[in-house]
Amino acid sequence: MSSENSIKKWYSENFKEFHKLNNDGAFDDLRKNAFEGFNDSKFPTKKDEEWKYTNVYNIFNEQFIPSPLKQRENNIENISEYLIPGLDVHLIVLVDGIFNDELSKIGNLQNGVIIDSFYNQSKVNKEFLLQYISKKETVENSFDYLNKTFTYDGFVIYLPKNQIAEKPIHILNISTDGKEKNLIQPRNLIVAEENSQAKIITEYISTSELEYFTNIITEIYIDENANVSFYKLQSESKKAYHIDKTEIIQKEQSVFNHFSLSFGSRIARNDINTKLDGENIELHLYGLYLGNEEQHIDHHTFIDHAHPNCESNELYKGILDDKATGVFSGKIYVNKIAQKTNAFQSNKSILLSDEATINAKPQLEIYADDVKCSHGATVGKLDEKAYYYIRSRGVPAESARSMLIRAFVDDVISQCNIQSLREKINHTIFENLHREEF
Repeated sequence: MSSENSIKKWYSENFKEFHKLNNDGAFDDLRKNAFEGFNDSKFPTKKDEEWKYTNVYNIFNEQFIPSPLKQRENNIENISEYLIPGLDVHLIVLVDGIFNDELSKIGNLQNGVIIDSFYNQSKVNKEFLLQYISKKETVENSFDYLNKTFTYDGFVIYLPKNQIAEKPIHILNISTDGKEKNLIQPRNLIVAEENSQAKIITEYISTSELEYFTNIITEIYIDENANVSFYKLQSESKKAYHIDKTEIIQKEQSVFNHFSLSFGSRIARNDINTKLDGENIELHLYGLYLGNEEQHIDHHTFIDHAHPNCESNELYKGILDDKATGVFSGKIYVNKIAQKTNAFQSNKSILLSDEATINAKPQLEIYADDVKCSHGATVGKLDEKAYYYIRSRGVPAESARSMLIRAFVDDVISQCNIQSLREKINHTIFENLHREEF
């Protein structure tokens, strides 16, 4: 039996057990359809254009156990070390992909606002979820089908018309030690209705260097005049695998800021797909990826300019050391009716080692003639002239390198308008690079 057939048989057996525990009407039908899609699909290989730089063979060669089927023990009592110092938030905590009511701290909410787990909402607000999940048309692959097959928990954020979240929302995803290799599959939904505002931080961490697989789908709907900032920090185990697909739809005059900060995992793949479905929309995608040892970190972005008078800006930066590999593939698509489009894309990488590698593929596909669009990718090392100049001023070698790294990442981090989060990001950068913080 081939490894692909073997692993499909493994998940088929797991699905039978999962189905016994989660036979709940409409969601059950969606899971069954997804399971059929999973069995009919082919696993991505390097022969596929969208996966040519990322080998996921090892992910589909391991027998991961879906988290809801595991016997869970809550061995986490204190999460203070994982929180953002000095920041007052609504806190959702998911342990191994399952909502933890004891650790979560959700404050008083304005009328109609929902900050809850996906599982809870699937029981009390099913029709609302079914109205939105899988609404955006997308090309599905084996990872998507696998997530939808075992859809169980995650988070749901709903902001009614004119509501402003007065403090940030922090979703803390913690992976714990376990005897089995865990499959964690959050299903997340954010809906921001007209004139609403929010700052959302979602973070993925682990309590130790263990092997597991996190496979995420997040769907985000930004209505007219809404303004949302979404920060994702990924610092998982460097033995773990992390696959994340984020689907975004924006409506007229909305503003959306997306930050992808990828520091952990053995293999990390982030797909961010956005449709600008109206006029006068503003979109900003910021990314920062750090890799060392033999990490592989992949960002794929797709922006669909479907209407006129919209603006998108992408800025991704990477720092790679040792034998780490980075991938950036960004595509901007401008529809023939999308006149007056402004779209800018930039990816810059620094290699701290001769064995580190970056694969960059910036793309523009333009069918309108009255547009301003640009893309570019640069790769280099730390500026030697600047380094020796700083050293000539009596600055120690390690501090000089840290100063140059700080300067390189600053134009991404400075876009974060939560000061305590900026400080945490800076600390995490130097901690992951095993360098002195400056």
